[in-house]
Amino acid sequence: MKQNLDLAFTAIAPAIWGSTYLVTTEFLPAGYPLTVAMLRALPAGLLLLFVVRQMPKGIWWPRSFLLGALNFSFFWAMLFVSAYRLPGGVAATVGAIQPLIVVMLSRVVLGSPIKALSVIAGMAGIGGVALLVLTPGAALDPLGVAAGLAGAVSMAFGTVLSRHWAPPVAPLTFTAWQLAAGGLLLVPVALFFEPSLPPLTVSNLLGFAYLGLIGAAFTYLLWFRGLSRLEPSQVSPLGFLSPVVAILLGWGVLGQELTVVQSLGIVVVFASVWLSQQAQMARRPKFVS
Repeated sequence: MKQNLDLAFTAIAPAIWGSTYLVTTEFLPAGYPLTVAMLRALPAGLLLLFVVRQMPKGIWWPRSFLLGALNFSFFWAMLFVSAYRLPGGVAATVGAIQPLIVVMLSRVVLGSPIKALSVIAGMAGIGGVALLVLTPGAALDPLGVAAGLAGAVSMAFGTVLSRHWAPPVAPLTFTAWQLAAGGLLLVPVALFFEPSLPPLTVSNLLGFAYLGLIGAAFTYLLWFRGLSRLEPSQVSPLGFLSPVVAILLGWGVLGQELTVVQSLGIVVVFASVWLSQQAQMARRPKFVS
């Protein structure tokens, strides 16, 4: 029961991340992906640092910056490169390989056994995402594919290491450290590669506030809380929920078409998430009293 509750809370994070595309396209100025990423992470991280009033100590300084880079800076940068150079469906499908990478890394870093059911669930998730977002005429760009794979590997390492190092602080503090570090690392990149933002409207400010407070601070608190209580191979497949929510919001809010193939993809994604949890349940020893 407790684990199901932890899963439910953790699943809220990728579900909310599915709203990022809608908020970005409808509320934010176009053409500033790195600046948007920086403004999504840094203010939220600084706000949480103000709340927790606890800075890293010793080894946690480099670890916080490494995890901030893996989970935010490098991951988001590669995500945007992939999104710009690939059709959205191809980029999402390439990124969907992340849960499989987490399964392999968990074996190497955490010593977790590789379950056939976890691999099947990961492959089903990739297939479900492909049905959701991949179009027949989608073109492949080698650099875009490489960036998408690099981003998936980055987030996978961040997910596994977040569990492996088990920080000696509450999830709220751990989230604050990573968001602030990731945002700081994005500052010089955004300043160098992108022009200054235009004057911001009320809608722009509301969009930034949503992405920072809800889409970053709140969701990553839930995500890292989940990683402190659950296996990475349980948490990572929940990320498949993001494209499902994105498609449903596009259909319900923007009036986009929801095809039969996409509906099938939603079913396959939910089945893959369920299978991934069944694989973890199969690992638990059964005691007979």
